Amino acid sequence: MSLSTETIKSIKETTPLVQKNAEKITTRMYKILFSDYPQTKELFANAEKDQHKKLAGAIAAFASNIDNLEVLFPAVQKMAQTHVSTKVLPIHYPMVGDSLIRAISDTLGDAFTTEYKEAWIEAYNFLGDILMKREQELYAQK
Repeated sequence: MSLSTETIKSIKETTPLVQKNAEKITTRMYKILFSDYPQTKELFANAEKDQHKKLAGAIAAFASNIDNLEVLFPAVQKMAQTHVSTKVLPIHYPMVGDSLIRAISDTLGDAFTTEYKEAWIEAYNFLGDILMKREQELYAQK
């Protein structure tokens, strides 16, 4: 599976705006996540207080490298290992995805068109599939 050309184009077009607002987006995302999906709070019990900054950096790196995802492989590996150690499961991905997309929409407002929203949903699901596959392998090794 790969991302469509249209999705890559849309992500690239929104990258500057997302990067500029990355910390606002992730701060908002965690508020939505913990409010709407309180069961996810335990996954972040040992997270550093600047977790939103780490996620902001990860989102910016993903968007910037959407057309060259190989460079993100080491970061994806590390993220998958962290997810396994904190017991992230496939059921959590839709919760985080919903919260993230809503946070981007809330933060960017009208600039986050339907086309951009659909592209970010596709890109999030694409990355989520990669992470879940790797996490499944790591869980199997335990």
